[in-house]
Amino acid sequence: MTSPSVLARRWWPWALAAVLLFSWFRPRHAPAPAETAREARALAEAPSPFGAAFASRGRGAVVSDSTRQRGVSWVGGDSITAEALAPLLRNHVTWLAQTPFGWQSGADDPSIRTNFGRPNGRWGLWGESDAGIAYTARLARPRGIRTLLKPHLWVRGRSSWPGDIKMSSAADWDAWFASYGTFILHYAALAEAEHFEGLCIGTELQHATEPAHANAWRSLIRQIRRVYHGPLTYAANWSGEYEQITFWDALDYVGIQAYFPLCAEPNPPLDSLLRGWQPHLQKLARWQKKIKKPVVFTEVGYKTTPEAAARPWEWPERLAAVAPADEATQARCYEALFRACWGLPWLKGMFIWKWYPSLEADGPARRHADFTPQHKPAEAVLARWYGQ
Repeated sequence: MTSPSVLARRWWPWALAAVLLFSWFRPRHAPAPAETAREARALAEAPSPFGAAFASRGRGAVVSDSTRQRGVSWVGGDSITAEALAPLLRNHVTWLAQTPFGWQSGADDPSIRTNFGRPNGRWGLWGESDAGIAYTARLARPRGIRTLLKPHLWVRGRSSWPGDIKMSSAADWDAWFASYGTFILHYAALAEAEHFEGLCIGTELQHATEPAHANAWRSLIRQIRRVYHGPLTYAANWSGEYEQITFWDALDYVGIQAYFPLCAEPNPPLDSLLRGWQPHLQKLARWQKKIKKPVVFTEVGYKTTPEAAARPWEWPERLAAVAPADEATQARCYEALFRACWGLPWLKGMFIWKWYPSLEADGPARRHADFTPQHKPAEAVLARWYGQ
């Protein structure tokens, strides 16, 4: 998936201007169509459909698993308070994925630039610095919320994402792995020093994880384990990367960025979304039986748009922020996600993309096309299932 955080930083000035223009010409609290609002509320308040949803697939009712990771992808900001964690507790969230960044000037550049202090310039966010990450985790831990440290790479260039990273020679690959090793070993040391409960050693680096580079990853994993003594995972792209990786046996569990396409039609009904999950889950189940490792969806989420289920990995178009929000479709996508996946014995958790600390109900993200479920019917769906 193209990192939403990366893309948001590129086009947010355009989107902000569009939102302000749209807000000038419409009421601040424009209501959704009555039938759409009623449907969204009904879905959010529905009782847990354990028996019907799972008995139809021959598995019976879901057994609650307190060890399952009930996570959200936390957006680092300029500050954090205990009050910002209160909504997580209400929604039964037990894990945060925190995401610091390294930067590459291009997809074929073997050097990774790092800044472990507060980033410089207008893009600087204290919450992505070592100090901000550690402080957030220290606030979260006494409240029963654990931390998965999940560093990402930000590749400069229009529409670039980590999956584009590809070196042009063996020497450049060696240089890239050396640079990446410095990057990830720093975060391994941070995770060890702060007693983080999990470390993700990479995200969607699909050319770098091709079988030709397996030995480089195994060497790096051995180095990481000498520094950090907690569980390790890797966050593989849904569209084939997880199948090509041959070093899963060296990790503790499989991470998948689960932006599987479910239905090409806008405003799909719940039945269509549930059917859309089946081929993906059947394939995953067969593959997992061979790998014999538990799976965690290290990212999964849906935009607040009518076509949210068609290409979930894409950030909304710039002008989608001024279109009417489709909260009912987002809520149905969440309901389908949990009905189809939450009871699977090999699935040990998920991290919802994404969660803004201290977002107000009438804040700028309330009714635009963003992925967050906050202050939308999808949040109630999330709370109901995470509460099981």
